[in-house]
Amino acid sequence: METGLKADVCILGAGPGGCAAALQLAKHGVDTILLDKAVFPRDKVCGDALSGKVMRSLERLDPRLAVELRKQAKLEPSWGVTFVAPSGKALRVPFSRETGIGEAPGAILPRMDFDSFMLEAVKRDGRVKVLEGTAAKEFKRGDGGWELSVVSSQLPGQTTDNRRLTTLSCRLLIDGSGANSIFSKRIAGLPMEPRHHCAGVRAYYSGVTGLDPQGFIELIFLKDLLPGYLWIFPLPNGRANVGLGLRSDMVRERRADLKKLLNELITEHPQLRDRFRNAKAEGPIQGMGLPLASKRWPISGDGYMLIGDAAHLIDPFTGEGISHAMISGVHAANVAAEALQKTSVNQAIPHTALKDYDVRVWNRLGKELGISTRLQQLADRPWLFNFVVNKAASNPVLADTISCMFNDLDMREKLKKPSFYLKLLFG
Repeated sequence: METGLKADVCILGAGPGGCAAALQLAKHGVDTILLDKAVFPRDKVCGDALSGKVMRSLERLDPRLAVELRKQAKLEPSWGVTFVAPSGKALRVPFSRETGIGEAPGAILPRMDFDSFMLEAVKRDGRVKVLEGTAAKEFKRGDGGWELSVVSSQLPGQTTDNRRLTTLSCRLLIDGSGANSIFSKRIAGLPMEPRHHCAGVRAYYSGVTGLDPQGFIELIFLKDLLPGYLWIFPLPNGRANVGLGLRSDMVRERRADLKKLLNELITEHPQLRDRFRNAKAEGPIQGMGLPLASKRWPISGDGYMLIGDAAHLIDPFTGEGISHAMISGVHAANVAAEALQKTSVNQAIPHTALKDYDVRVWNRLGKELGISTRLQQLADRPWLFNFVVNKAASNPVLADTISCMFNDLDMREKLKKPSFYLKLLFG
C-alpha cells in the first residue's frame, strides 16, 4: 500500500451535498479532497425534482450556477404541484402567485445531469482535488485525524486490474456518500430503522399523456399506497420520471413488491391506465432506499460530520433530499473551516469543535422536518386527504392558503393542529 494523499478535509461522495461542501470549503481556502466511488456522469435513482430550496442554495453558493442550470436542455421548469386525493379529486397548488412570470421557482432535471453539473462546477473552480472512481474501504482514527484505505482507478501506477490501493489522511471527514454510506452505518452508528426509512422505485417513460404544460409535479395518493404515494414528474419532450415510495415497515408488513406494484398501477389503475396506454419504458424500474428525518440522530462526532442522506435528512412527507444535502453540506463546510482555525496544525478535530454543526442544521431544518413528520402520519388517513382536497377545490381562499404553506412554515404548521380541520368543517 502506498501513501501520499493528504488534506485537511476529505469529503466522501460527490453528489449535491458533497459538491456544495466542496465549493464552500474552497471559498474558505481549506485544503480539500473530494472523492466518489463512481466515475461521472453516473445515474442516481431519484425523483429528479429540484425544489425552490435547491435553486436558492445554488444562488447562495454562486449566483452564476443557478443561471447556468436553468439553461440545461434537459431541464423542465416547474411552477407547482398537483395533489391527487385517494378519491381521485385533484388540487393544483402553484409555488407562486405569479405562475408563468419570470423564472419558475422549481425545476425537474435527471440526477445524472444535475450531479454532473455540480461536479463540473467543483472541477472548474479548481481549488478542490477531485478523485472519481475512488472508494474508501477502511477508516482509522488517530492523533492526527483519519486515515482512510482507498481503492482508486485515478491514481498513477495502476495495477493490472486498473485499481490501486493507497491511503488518504485528513484531519476532518465529511460524509456525503448517500443512503448506503459505509461510514454512516459502521462508524457513526446510524441504523436503518424501517419506521424511519422509505423504499422507492422509479423509471423513465416516454409517451405519458396528461403531463402539465407548466411542469407541475404530480403526487398521487392512492388508498392502497398510503402513507406513501405515486409520482409523475414531467421532463422535456414528453418524458416523465414515474415512481412510488412507501415506508419500509409498511413494505415489510404488506410484503409488497414495489417494482411489480408500480407496473400494475400504471397499466391497470383507473386513474392511470389511459395515460400510460401508449407509454414506453426507457430502461428497467430501479429501486432506492431513503433514510427519513422522522427521527433525529447525532450527525457529528470525533472528527466527522454527516450530510444529506448519510445524515438521514430526507423529508418524511415529500421525500425531498437534494436541498437538505446541499444545506447541510454548506453548514458542514462552515463549521469545518472554523474548527480547523481553532485547532493546532496536524491535530485531530475533537467532537467538541463540531457540535455546533448539529445545532445549525436542526435550527435550519428541524421545524420543517417536524411538520413533515406529522403530515406523514396524517397521510395514512384517506378520508382526511379527500376532505381537505374537496374543500380546497371549491374554496379559492383555502387553495391559496395551502399554496402559501409551501413557503411559510408558520402557516404549514397549522396542518398539524386539529383546529385547522375544525375550521374547515364548520366554517
